[in-house]
Formats: sequence, structure tokens, C-alpha cells
Amino acid sequence: MSLLTHLLACLFGMGSWVSINGLWVELPLIVPQIPEGWNLPSYLSVLIQMANVGPLFVTLMHRFRPGALNEAAAIYVIIGLGTVASFLLGFFWKETVVVAGVPCSVALLVLTFFLASVDCTSSVTFLPFMMRLKTQYLTTYYIGEGLSGLLPALVALIQGVGVVHCINSTQFLNHTLNSSDSSVNFDLQAQYQPANFSAEVFFFFLSAMMLVCLVAFLLLNYHPSVAREHPSGRYSNGVKEKSQRNRKWAEQKPVMEPYQPANQKPRSSFGSGAYSWTQVIYIFVILAWANALTNVVLPSVQSYSCLPYGNNAYHLSATMAAVANPLACLITMFFPIRSLLLMGALTVMGSGVGAYIMGMALLSPCPLLVNETSGVVIMVLAWILFVLTLSYVKVIIGVILRDEGHSALVWCGAVVQLGSLLGAVTMIPVVNVYTFFSSGDPCNTKCP
Repeated sequence: MSLLTHLLACLFGMGSWVSINGLWVELPLIVPQIPEGWNLPSYLSVLIQMANVGPLFVTLMHRFRPGALNEAAAIYVIIGLGTVASFLLGFFWKETVVVAGVPCSVALLVLTFFLASVDCTSSVTFLPFMMRLKTQYLTTYYIGEGLSGLLPALVALIQGVGVVHCINSTQFLNHTLNSSDSSVNFDLQAQYQPANFSAEVFFFFLSAMMLVCLVAFLLLNYHPSVAREHPSGRYSNGVKEKSQRNRKWAEQKPVMEPYQPANQKPRSSFGSGAYSWTQVIYIFVILAWANALTNVVLPSVQSYSCLPYGNNAYHLSATMAAVANPLACLITMFFPIRSLLLMGALTVMGSGVGAYIMGMALLSPCPLLVNETSGVVIMVLAWILFVLTLSYVKVIIGVILRDEGHSALVWCGAVVQLGSLLGAVTMIPVVNVYTFFSSGDPCNTKCP
């Protein structure tokens, strides 16, 4: 096992969603300075779903023209596009254009669409590329993907984005000369603190991270020590090629396919046929469900579930949830349990915890234990457990489908995006149109 290859796979995975994750955590700093205001998150959700045209195109190419799409060239293009778009955001994110008499952040929205296209398409290109390396490196890739959410969150934390100080304010409701007739109401006001460095610097940081991803991808393709980590077959444009030497190596049955006994009759035409069609559908349904919950459904109500418990509870939940993702990937490296029964049990457990979080969000601004320290502890632990269990499930499914072959990983990426799309289609009207959720005040939570 090459430590360099592990590091490169991690850095490569980190570029998968770092741009969009970074944009989300920077919203509290961006929103007050653009005409769209807090309508911007709903616009971003729509743009991200529109960007699914990228993975749809790649999936259709793999389905109807296998081998026609140069996978490595496509990855170079999307990483390069992400690097340039992030860099340009640093210069143009505040620029507005008058459209139909209304000022609009056209540059911000257009560049965000390009970033979303890059990140969405990475699901169906980065994962299949990992077929060129041994199975163990796929888990490292997932660790990097988890860090793509954690690293921008930590940088934003250092930047001081969304840090609130609750300041005492005194409001005189009835002003009379006699103080005994004066009604005084003591209240707390939320005052957002200025950032330690600008949004421009943050976007340049995101561009640098994409550049690091590009360098890691170059080394994964051309570094000699990485070439020694290729499994028995080489992959070019998604089509497996075997030389005479590779055939000989494949006959030794190394770690490539340890879970399929020799001479086993294929149970389906999917992948290697190790799983029946019922099991394949079961795996993909769980994958879509887990990604819908973790990528869209619960993150869209995180502020509603946490802010009633205070600003510290919100930041702690967001940060620890981001830590739980790569931690789950790390656990998978040592305990890669592929039991479909365990997968289902963990999905039910994670969904149950997610239901508690959703319930507290619906009860906002007065959820259970709102004025208790135990309420804060339970909410933070709920977010950690929710992300930890479902992230473990997602990585295990990725490892299973990696052994099923290149096309299985392409479909894995497509189902990830499909699950996210269905989650967004459900939550955008629920949150932004029908307004089932009420925001809690981080400084003044008044409940009976």
C-alpha cells in the first residue's frame, strides 16, 4: 500500500464538492452584499439541480456509447473549469447587472452554475476513475470527499462567518417623566461580527484547492509509484484492457474480487453478477435515500433544528457533522463490513435520528428541551450520529459497487445525483414556498 497514492486519492476526492460546499458556508457573508438577499440559497438549489445535465450526459454516454467518452480528459476539463470559476468568483461575485429593471448578480449565478456542473459531474467521473486503483484507495477517496465539506467549514470558522454576539439592549415602551410609569423591556439583539478576511480571499482559497485536486489527478495518472498500485486490469475510457501479463496476474485472484467464488453462476447481468436484481435495486434505493437525506433534506433544515438551542449549538452541529463524514470513511477502512442486512439496519437507524432532527425543525422555534443544556447535547449528538451512520452506508455501497465493475460505479454516481435531485424537488417547495418551518432567534428564544 502506497502512502503517496492514499494521499493523492484523498486530495483528488477533496476536489469533488469543495467549491459548492465552500459557497454554502460563505452565504452569511455574501448575502448582505447582493440584491438577491436570502433568496440566494433557493436560487442555488435550483442551479445545482439544473447542473445535473452534466452527469446525465456522462451516464447516457456510458450507456449507449461505452468507451467513446475519454474519462481522463473529461476530468481534466471539469477540474480546470472549477479552478477558473472559483478564481473568477473572487473578482466578480459582487458585480450586478440590471435585468428587466432589477439588479441581479448575474456573474455570481452563472459561475455558481459552472461550479455546480463540475461538482455534480464529478460523481459520475471521479468514482469510475478510481477503478484504476485497488479497492482500498476508494475508501481514501471517500475520506477526501468528506474533507471537501469539512475543510471549507473550518476555514469559514477561522474567517468568522456567521459569528453572532448577543448584546443587551433596553427598549422603553412607555416614556413618562415618572420612572414608575415607565415599562422597560430587556432584550438581547444578535449582532453579526465582521469577518477576519474577505469573501474574495475565501474564493481564491477554493480555487487553490481545485488546483491541488488537479495536481493530484496528474500524479495519479503519471507517477510511477501510483502505477504500481493498479489492479490486475487497466482501464481506458471506461473499458477494461488486459495485457498478457495482466491476464496471468488476474488468474491469481488477488484482492480484486475476494467476495465472488470461482465458477459461481452470475445471479444477474449487472456488474459481475454477484448480486441478484432484487439486491441491486435494494442497494440503489438505499444509496438514493441516504444521499437525499444527507445532501439535501436534513441540511436544508439544519438552521431550524439548531438555532433555537443557540448559535453555539448551530456551529457545533455543523462542524461536528462535517467531521463525522471523513470519520465514517476512516472507520470503513478498518471495518469494511459488506453485509446488506447491516446496511439496512444502519439506514433505519440514521433515518430515525434524521426523523428526530426533522421533528425538532418542525417544532422550531420551540423544540423539545429548548432551554436545557441536555437539548443542545442531544441535538449535536443527533447530527453526528446521523451523518456517521449514513456516510458509512454510502462508503460501503461504493466499495461493493467498485467490485462490480466500472459501469456499476458510473451508475453509483448517477443514483447519488438522482437521490439529491429528488430530495431537492421535495424540500425546495416545503421550505421556500409553503414555509412549514419558522426560524429561531439565536439570542431570544421565548417559549411558554
